[in-house]
Amino acid sequence: MSIEPTGQAAKPDKPPEKLFYFVDGDKYESETELTTGAAIKARLPESKRTYALFLEGHSKNPYTQINDDTTVSLEKDKGPKRFYTVPPETFGCE
Repeated sequence: MSIEPTGQAAKPDKPPEKLFYFVDGDKYESETELTTGAAIKARLPESKRTYALFLEGHSKNPYTQINDDTTVSLEKDKGPKRFYTVPPETFGCE
């Protein structure tokens, strides 16, 4: 027969850890682990929302282009995720 202690207050739940990531060196926060390229671009200045978005690679992992419908985990992997934008190519256009 075991006796359980009574009258002890339940421990409050720890608030969920906010995740953060960087785009072109600017820090952004997210409360969800999964996001999409479109959601990331929606938070950028309007002038950059049409740019291509890339996720920086580590070691031998190549940089990855993130399309609007690409789902990305913001879980830390060797630090926060770092993205950068590239303007559309305009070679030869006048």
